[in-house]
Amino acid sequence: MTTQTSTRTSQQALDAIAKVSTGLFIDGQWADAASGARFDVVNPATEEVVATVADGGPEDAQRAIETAGRVQKEWAATAPRERSEILRRAYDLIMARQDELALIMTTEMGKPLAEAKGEVAYAAEFFRWFSEEAVRIGGDATTTGDGKTRIIVSKEPVGPCVLVTPWNFPLAMGTRKIGPAIAAGCTMVFKPANLTPLSSLVLVDILVEAGLPAGVLNVVPTSKASKVVSPWMSSGIARKVSFTGSTEVGVRLLGQAAEHVMRSSMELGGNAPFIVFEDADLDRAVDGAVAAKMRNMGEACTAANRMFVQRSVADEFARRLAARLSTLSVGNGAEPGTDVGPLVEEKALTKVQELVDDAVAKGAEVVCGGSRPEGPGYFYTPTVLSGVSPDSDLMSEEIFGPVAPVVPFDTEEEVTRLANDTPWGLVGYLFTQDVDRGFRMGDALEVGMVGLNTGIVSNPAAPFGGIKASGLGREGGRVGIEEFLETKYLAVPR
Repeated sequence: MTTQTSTRTSQQALDAIAKVSTGLFIDGQWADAASGARFDVVNPATEEVVATVADGGPEDAQRAIETAGRVQKEWAATAPRERSEILRRAYDLIMARQDELALIMTTEMGKPLAEAKGEVAYAAEFFRWFSEEAVRIGGDATTTGDGKTRIIVSKEPVGPCVLVTPWNFPLAMGTRKIGPAIAAGCTMVFKPANLTPLSSLVLVDILVEAGLPAGVLNVVPTSKASKVVSPWMSSGIARKVSFTGSTEVGVRLLGQAAEHVMRSSMELGGNAPFIVFEDADLDRAVDGAVAAKMRNMGEACTAANRMFVQRSVADEFARRLAARLSTLSVGNGAEPGTDVGPLVEEKALTKVQELVDDAVAKGAEVVCGGSRPEGPGYFYTPTVLSGVSPDSDLMSEEIFGPVAPVVPFDTEEEVTRLANDTPWGLVGYLFTQDVDRGFRMGDALEVGMVGLNTGIVSNPAAPFGGIKASGLGREGGRVGIEEFLETKYLAVPR
């Protein structure tokens, strides 16, 4: 494994960030927070402050939600084609600025530049996808069983939406929510993550350039989410909340949503099983494990959290995976050749180390990694653990870091029980060359998504989401826009 020396934030990155509007965006205008407060944005590779952003509070939140409520009726009446073309222009603008957006993202979040460019393209695709869905919002017409009444079914925008996104995919999580809201004709209040607000703020300027009318999207960054989100949830104006983040916070939001019977979409935590059977193509399984574990340095709800490998191939799989991870270059994501960037903050780094220490104390063997390199930045070396005890904390908690615990199993029934023994149910991965087993396990896993012989499941064309404590609703795919629409019917006597 190679570790690159973390350098200071490049002047190119600072120049790109200097062009980002860093205020609140309400009713089509950039403004300071009412309190005048601001908070810092830190480069996790260098621990340098690279920007300060307006720190919104309750007064700002109230102004934003009132604007969204006032504009909703007019925005809902716009032609679907107009909404579609706004999204398509925004897609083109994002792709035209791919390099710049990737550099900003890498600087505030840490992921390698090549991976950030991939996220920019992924994020843009949500706008293109929902630009096409905007003009396909349909309805239905039928006749009652007695033949006496014609039923005409139509779809309407649900109304003003509260959108709250996480820090790990700072551009894509915004477009995945904003795209269908615009397509459906909903106004929005949007709180980006305080660790990575810059990518979201750049997106605002792109949408304005694409022609989004004033008041449709209102953005209030804040250092403390409850200062902004709680007033939105209790306003009586918002009709929907779409949240991506921890299950703990999601449960609180669902309680607040219940007070006003708000529509809710929740993409929450995960504890993904990654299952390798003895008949699997091990090279393909290792490729899948690297993709499912190391994307975003493991800081993803879809990351492979628990690797269950059939006992006859468990040691060989762990050896091959460790050999692959040991070749990865750890360093500043903006530096050429970097494969693994820093974790997002010191707290995340501390948690990962504590989980590894707990597993080792309970009998796990460190096959590779297992430590933090010296120097500035929140880096952690890619790690493979073998012989992990089932009662290790990392078997029941999201690791959110580049650590792969390998656990042997003997039978299909055993691994099904182990994989499902968790409150979460977002995604599962399985590798086998037995087609019957693939479909059988796909049915047996208690998750919303299954990757069969692949470590990547996310795609704008797919209905992303989980079951159990991993959330409610779906984002993306043909059903993604339905989350932002209400169904109404007109009964007409014949």
